Amino acid sequence: MNELGALERIREDLDLFVGKTIKIKANRGRKKVFEVEGILEQTYPKVFVVRFQERQVERRISYSYADLLTKAVELTVNNNQIRFNKEIATG
Repeated sequence: MNELGALERIREDLDLFVGKTIKIKANRGRKKVFEVEGILEQTYPKVFVVRFQERQVERRISYSYADLLTKAVELTVNNNQIRFNKEIATG
C-alpha cells in the first residue's frame, strides 16, 4: 500500500472520533510544543479541524494527516494516545 492509502486510512480512523473531545500535542519547532484540548470538528480529504476555547474565544486549528504520520502531531482520546505509524504505508 502506498502512502496515499495510509493517509486515507488515517482519515477513516479519525472519522470515528468526529464530535468527540481530543487532546492535541503539536511540535512547533525549536523546542516549542502546542497542547490543547478540543473537539474534533470535521475531517476533510487532506486535513482535519479541531475546535477549542482560548481565553473566552472559540478557535479552530487544522492539521494534515501527514502530520500524524510523521508524529509532528499526536492525538489523545480518553487518555489513550492514538498511534499512526509508517508501517501502515508499507503494509
